[in-house]
Amino acid sequence: MPATPNDLEVTSWTDLQQALFQGTWDGRIGRFRSPFVYRGLRSESWPLTTSLQRLGGEYHLLENHLLRNFRKYARDFSQPGTSVWNWLALAQHHGLPTRMLDWTYSPYVALHFATDDLEAYDQPGVIWAIDYVKAAEFLPPSLREALRSEGSNVFTPELLEPLCSTLRDLELLQREPFLLFLEPPSLDARIVHQYALFSLINTAQNTLHEWMAQHPELYFRIIIPARLKWEVRDKLDQAGITERVLFPGLGGLSRWLHRHYTPTPGQSAADLLNDQISG
Repeated sequence: MPATPNDLEVTSWTDLQQALFQGTWDGRIGRFRSPFVYRGLRSESWPLTTSLQRLGGEYHLLENHLLRNFRKYARDFSQPGTSVWNWLALAQHHGLPTRMLDWTYSPYVALHFATDDLEAYDQPGVIWAIDYVKAAEFLPPSLREALRSEGSNVFTPELLEPLCSTLRDLELLQREPFLLFLEPPSLDARIVHQYALFSLINTAQNTLHEWMAQHPELYFRIIIPARLKWEVRDKLDQAGITERVLFPGLGGLSRWLHRHYTPTPGQSAADLLNDQISG
């Protein structure tokens, strides 16, 4: 997407650290407490569209059918209860097209997803950061009050369910689009290790791009030049931010090893074998 006034293009690992943690100092308590959630994308040009929107056509007409059939056929494999928000989180987690987008509280997890695809090392990556604390101020009154009473800035399925038990209920809460963040249940170690949460807008057709264009004060983007990706990747690996940790199991282990043993341009297999991995 085109550059915006909210873009920060870093030129070094040091610049990147400063950008990742900007705005995280909370003077009220004298501690670093970030109000941001982060999303890393392998290409700067990738938009913030949901998997449902990427279906194209009249995708909004398919949403309820997708979720209904997922609930019908998934019952032998999972029992998330009756809440539509638990089912939606489960469906998103397992790749069903939904109106949700994945975010993380960890800037380093976002940085992993901006640099994990070696096929995209010829193009800049990007990290989006949204102030989820201030974003909650634009929720409908009933949702704002629920968060205030709970002392929270994001919803859980249990907190959201009494206020709106269906996607249609969510849409009817307010005529104008609004953004909320939902912490999923701990479905597995992957959710936990990635410090994950989801965003969704009250209608399937509105995009997060459109909403943020109306609220530019709530976000910034960090542009990671292509030439910096290898350095970032190597330092993340050294810090233990890898597929082996973020995707526990044999699949994550295989993805990590595949990437670790892929040579850089001009590097030989012999050079790679001199690099001993541990852990």
